[in-house]
Amino acid sequence: MKKILNQLYSTRLMAVLFLVFAIAMAVATFVENDYGTETAKALIYSSWWFELIMVFMAINFFGNIFKYKLYRKEKWVVLAFHLSFVLIIIGAGVTRYISFEGIMPIKEGQTSSVFLSEKIFIGTTVDDGENQKTPNYDAILLSAMTSNSYAYSSDFKGKEFSVKLTGYTPNFQESFTLDETGDTYIKFVESSSGGRHDHYIKQGTSQSIHGLTIGFDTDAKNAINFKTVDGVLKINTVFDGTYYRMADQYNGIILKDTLQDFSLLSLYRLGNSNFVVPSPSVKGKYIEKSAEDRTSFPTHKLTFDVTVDGVTETVAIKGAQYTTYAPIELKVNGLNFRLTYGSKQLSLPFSIKLRDFQLEKYPGSTSPMSFASEITVIDPEETFDFKIFMNNILIHRGYKFFQASYEITDEYEETRLSVNHDYWGTLITYIGYFLLYGAITLTLFMKKTRFGTLRAQLRKIKSTKAATVIAIMVVASTSMFGQNHTTHRMTDVQIDSALNVTMVSKTHAAKFSKLVIQDRGGRMKPVHTFASELLRKVSKSEEFRGYDAGQVFLSITKNPRLWFQVPIIYIKKENTKLREIIGIAKDAKHAPLASFFDDKGGYKLIGYQEDAVKKKIKSKFEESVINVDRRLNLLYSAVTGSILRIFPLPNDPENTWITQMELRRNSYPDDISNKVIKMMPVYLGTLDDAVVSGDYEQSDAIIEGIRNFQKKYGASVIPTDKNIDLEIAYNKYDVFKKLYSYYMGIGVLLFFLVIFQIFKDNKVVRILIKVCIAIIIGSFLMHTGGLIARWMISGHAPWSNAYESMIYVAWATMLFGLIFGRKSALTLGATAFLTSFILMIAHWSWMDPAIANLQPVLNSYWLMVHVAIIVASYGPLALGMILGLISLILMILTTKNNKKHVGEMIKELTIITEMTITVGVILLTIGNFLGGQWANESWGRYWGWDPKETWALITIMIYAFILHLRLVPGLRGRYTFNFFAVLGFASVMMTYFGVNFYLSGLHSYASGSQAITPDFVYYCMSIFTVIAVLAFLKFKKYYKK
Repeated sequence: MKKILNQLYSTRLMAVLFLVFAIAMAVATFVENDYGTETAKALIYSSWWFELIMVFMAINFFGNIFKYKLYRKEKWVVLAFHLSFVLIIIGAGVTRYISFEGIMPIKEGQTSSVFLSEKIFIGTTVDDGENQKTPNYDAILLSAMTSNSYAYSSDFKGKEFSVKLTGYTPNFQESFTLDETGDTYIKFVESSSGGRHDHYIKQGTSQSIHGLTIGFDTDAKNAINFKTVDGVLKINTVFDGTYYRMADQYNGIILKDTLQDFSLLSLYRLGNSNFVVPSPSVKGKYIEKSAEDRTSFPTHKLTFDVTVDGVTETVAIKGAQYTTYAPIELKVNGLNFRLTYGSKQLSLPFSIKLRDFQLEKYPGSTSPMSFASEITVIDPEETFDFKIFMNNILIHRGYKFFQASYEITDEYEETRLSVNHDYWGTLITYIGYFLLYGAITLTLFMKKTRFGTLRAQLRKIKSTKAATVIAIMVVASTSMFGQNHTTHRMTDVQIDSALNVTMVSKTHAAKFSKLVIQDRGGRMKPVHTFASELLRKVSKSEEFRGYDAGQVFLSITKNPRLWFQVPIIYIKKENTKLREIIGIAKDAKHAPLASFFDDKGGYKLIGYQEDAVKKKIKSKFEESVINVDRRLNLLYSAVTGSILRIFPLPNDPENTWITQMELRRNSYPDDISNKVIKMMPVYLGTLDDAVVSGDYEQSDAIIEGIRNFQKKYGASVIPTDKNIDLEIAYNKYDVFKKLYSYYMGIGVLLFFLVIFQIFKDNKVVRILIKVCIAIIIGSFLMHTGGLIARWMISGHAPWSNAYESMIYVAWATMLFGLIFGRKSALTLGATAFLTSFILMIAHWSWMDPAIANLQPVLNSYWLMVHVAIIVASYGPLALGMILGLISLILMILTTKNNKKHVGEMIKELTIITEMTITVGVILLTIGNFLGGQWANESWGRYWGWDPKETWALITIMIYAFILHLRLVPGLRGRYTFNFFAVLGFASVMMTYFGVNFYLSGLHSYASGSQAITPDFVYYCMSIFTVIAVLAFLKFKKYYKK
């Protein structure tokens, strides 16, 4: 028994559990991406062996309390840390096996006391026509990669019966194909749920469509029956209704329970259903398959063999999560069966009435800003009103209700409330969370912890100058990997001349740029921002032929025809095929709008664009076609004037702003209607004279008039003058793009100064080093100011998209570099270089720096804290990777003569690396579990195995393994630690980039196309492999004893 316990409590088992758990989760994320959530749960997340890993981890954590005597007073912080994970695992178990959750749909004005379970059930009800057996419901998890075995056996009235699953088609899709050898169908087209849906009803059968049973040549009692009488299609229905014959605009009446002639190509209105049968019956057949688009086809098809005393019948049923289909009925050997598959209806001990559903949109946009449900809780004990919205939950009698989603059609408004009953699971888990937050934070400050020991060791180390020289030379060499950009612009004398004589002055363009515009997402921003985004997206440049974005945008507005001929649409250098298609020179960097259309006005890329959009995996050419098409459409919108939304509609409930083109289609008060319509034409007319004379007084006055008009009629949404000036200043200074060069330049200079100091130390060099450090600190303050400015402009924390999170990671990296390297020029230099590299990535072409509105669920204080902490963790982890790589390179450069000095440097760097990784893991752990609390407070589930949160947990497991290497026999040593410090960062890259662009999920930035791994990833892997092998050989020769 003692040997078994020793194994269960061993550090070897702990290391194995960390790795196996991480690998299992990593595999699960790819399984989910390719085969769906159900498959990932069935194979991994909900499997017995995956839960057994967590049980072993809890036992191991608990056993280590006694093995390492963590109950001693000086070890209480570590004790609390280990106990917190035990509590989190126990809480997860309670949630999994005791608690339940689901979705509660309620239409406006209606009352409900039931909700749909999150779990999926197979339901079986049996009767003999007189008595009924108690219905049986079995929770089941089916997948596309498992055997999917299920059988229910019992007896009733002396008869043995069984229900056995024999077939499973996930994401079931039926497509109808015309076929003269097939059966006879009628085509039934309806729009009951707000969109057109085509159905084919087989002759002799009935079909349930949105709650209505519809039959074709069948004797069954249906809500609507189609019958063929002497070759003529007739209709019999339980509803009174009307129809409208489109051919001659005839309006007819339908009487219930009366067989009447049916009119093809007529719009019938019966009950709540509107439908058309467009043609006579046709011959055809259905082809069944599993759809690739799992979101659009969530329904699954199951086939069962139902056997009663040896007599078997086969039946197929359909169902999905959060749906309830009508039971499929069949009779087998004297017993009646009703089978269902899907969520189970669960009852509440009270009712909820939806009094009003409220949807608030961004100004002038269809994008939702927030939504809420005004409800009334009807309970025998008490009745009260409550408003449920994001992060404002209803808690009543152990149930929690969250605003999850909604559905709005022409017929109704429906809220979707997430229901959760998990008091004990949440309580235990939250106790574990807060115990974890406190304990893991205190480890940074207590003397008896590992971090305290490392801090003490670092104070004792005095690095030699020779070691510093080697390290600096290694790191400085990496600065050679810069970008070598050369730009070449086409010169066109005629176009340059036309632009020169029509372009307004920069001073006047700046005044025009202060006007406010409403973009398509509903964000209110100065024209300056809009013009900058337009020019950057279309031309991939901040200016065009010496003109700034404001001048270019005003020129496009004033002289649209000219800009059909101006080459401004950016095309990638390597895309020669596209240049051949549109007929421009092979070395042309930009193409004019006119080149994309033939003499008849036909769009030259139409076929290529349509084919590219349809493909899941796209070639580089197809990706380029899509991107160029987007740039073209953006420029076309500007040239046609359909995006200059600068006129607010008075008293508009949606706060819509419109363009000059839309003015005549919208009503203004009579006293200002003519004045408004003439504003832009008169203004543009004054510019013709102003460009020649240089006198913009009249034009300036009209701009001031437009600004006053905006303030008067758009006062509820227009930004303040202070915010407009701040945003324009933010655009002009472009601080993050400039900081890339600053950090890179000062970092490289610092390296060379320290190298020079080694050979010739004097007062001047020391002063210059201090100046470099001061400049780095100044750059960091600029970085901080830029983030604050972006926060003030957008109105939300600056880490809500890919670009913002990258500039925030760069800031966090520099922050921790200053904290840990404040006395080390080497560490500061490495940090400045790394920060520069991160900012460089942020400004690559696939990162959009534009400020945008938030999705409702992201507009949360939980998000602000969660993302701030979790993204900040990437900084110290990246710094640990760089320092680990430097240590490996130092091992390669070790010789017999410098072994002592280099060894001391490696020891110092390894300690700093472990300290930075420790801080990174602490931040990542706190941030990840805070994300769970955010999710729980937002929609009632603190862990959903979304790929992003899963990969964050994988990263925690991997770095926990790295930090515990010193406790595992055979894995101790500086080489092993630094090797894994570098390798482990791959999980951070996957968490940040891989999930966003490879996997689908709630956090994904990807949309549609499948990402292809860039070549530089393979180059980095190859280089690291060579460095690791060479470092191991040198470490084994000089350091391993």
